[in-house]
Amino acid sequence: MEAYILDFGNFMLRWLHVIAAIAWIGESIYFVMLDNGLKPPKEESCKKKGVFGEMWAVHGGGFYHNQKYATSPETLPKDLHWSFWKSYTAWLSGFALFVLLYMVNPSFYLINANSDWAWAAQLTGWQANCVALLFLLFGWVVYNELCKRISPNMERDGLLSVAVGIFMIVVAYLSTQLFAGRAAFLLTGAVMATAMSANVFFWIIPGQRRMVNAMKAGEEPNPLDGKRGKQRSVHNTYFTLPVVLLMISNHYAFAYTHDLAWLLMALFIFAGALIRQFFVLMHAGKTNPVYLVAGALLILLVFTIAAPESKSQDNEASANSTSSEPASSASSGSESSAASESDTSAASSEPAANDESGAAASADAGAAPEAAGAGLPENVSTIIDQRCVACHSESPSHPGFSAPPAGFSLDTVSQIEGQAAKIKEVVASGYMPLGNMTKMTEEERDVIENWK
Repeated sequence: MEAYILDFGNFMLRWLHVIAAIAWIGESIYFVMLDNGLKPPKEESCKKKGVFGEMWAVHGGGFYHNQKYATSPETLPKDLHWSFWKSYTAWLSGFALFVLLYMVNPSFYLINANSDWAWAAQLTGWQANCVALLFLLFGWVVYNELCKRISPNMERDGLLSVAVGIFMIVVAYLSTQLFAGRAAFLLTGAVMATAMSANVFFWIIPGQRRMVNAMKAGEEPNPLDGKRGKQRSVHNTYFTLPVVLLMISNHYAFAYTHDLAWLLMALFIFAGALIRQFFVLMHAGKTNPVYLVAGALLILLVFTIAAPESKSQDNEASANSTSSEPASSASSGSESSAASESDTSAASSEPAANDESGAAASADAGAAPEAAGAGLPENVSTIIDQRCVACHSESPSHPGFSAPPAGFSLDTVSQIEGQAAKIKEVVASGYMPLGNMTKMTEEERDVIENWK
C-alpha cells in the first residue's frame, strides 16, 4: 500500500508539474516572441502616448493589438496582469517530486557508488540529501553572483553569457561526480530551473513592482529595474529547452550511464540554447538557419559519442575475454570463485525448457562474464536470470534497450544484493517487469518478495 501511495502521489505531482511548466514556459516564449516582434507605431497618437512598439495578430477568430510603452503610460488599470505564479508552482511541484522520488530513497537514486571521488561514493543517505540541497542552493548563488559582478548594469551581457555557459559545463561535470546518473541529469536541470524561478522571484517581479509603484506615485521608474528584468528574462528563455530535455532524460539510460555523461549534458544544453536562439531571431524577423544547424550538429555529436558498440564487436570481445581468462563468479556472497563453480551455478539457473521467452532472456544473459544469480538462492537466481537480466544488463539482450533501464544492472551478485530492497519493492508491486514482458508469475513474485 505504501508503494501505491507513493506512486499515486508521484503521478499527481508530475501532472501538476507538467501543467505548471507548460503554462510558464509557454507564456515566457510568447512574451519573448511578442517583444522581439514589435514594430514602431504608425499612428501619431500612439507615439505621443509613449508607445515604443506594437504588434497586430490574429488568433482564434479575433484580432489583437499589443502595445509596449517605453515610458510610463498615462494610466494603469487595477487588473494589471502579473506573471509569476506559474513559475513558483512549477518549481515547488518539481522540488516536491525530487523529494518524493530521490530524497526518500537517496541510497538508491542519489548516491554515486562509482564516483571517482571516494568521499562522494561513501556518502550516507542523509549526507547525499544535504549535498543535493546545497548543490541547488550554491548553483543559484554562483549564477546570481556572475550576473551581478560581470554585468551589473547590463553592459557586458555577451561576456556574461560566456561565463554562464562555462558555469553550466562545471555544473554538469560536478553533478556526474556527486550523484548517480539519473539524479545528475535531473539536478543539472534543476540548477537551471531554480535559477529561472529565482530570477522571477528575486529580480523580475520586485523590479516590476518598484516600477509600478513609482508610476503610481507620479515618479519616473528606475530604468535599471527594467533592464535587469529583461536580462534575467532573456537568460530564462535560453534555459527553457535544455531544462525540458534534462527533466525527461531519466527515461534514456544511454545518456546518463555513459562515461562522458557530463559532456553529453553540456552538448545538449548548448544545442538547446542554439535552437532557441534561432527562434528568438526568427520572431525578430531575422531567419538565420546557422543556429539551427549548429544545434542539430551538437545533437548529432551526442548521438555519435553515446552510440553503443555493435553486437558483433561485443560478442567478439566477450569471446576473447572468455578464451583468455577463466570465468569468475560469486559463491557464498563472494564475487570471485573457481570457474567450475560458475558453470555449476549457471547450469542451475537455466530456465525451464517450456518457457521460451525466459529461455531466450537467460541464454542472452549467459553471455555476461558473471552469471547474474551466482551465489544467490537457486530460485531467486533462476527468476532474476529469466525475468530481469535481459534488460537490466550492461549489454541488454532485449532489442528495446541499448543500456540498462534507469542505469541499474543486475549482472553481478553485488549489484543484485545492493539493490535487493528495490527489486523486492518493484516486483511485489507489479511495476516490474514493465508490462510483464518476461511473463513473471505470481508465484515468482512471492519468491522475490520473501527473499532475505
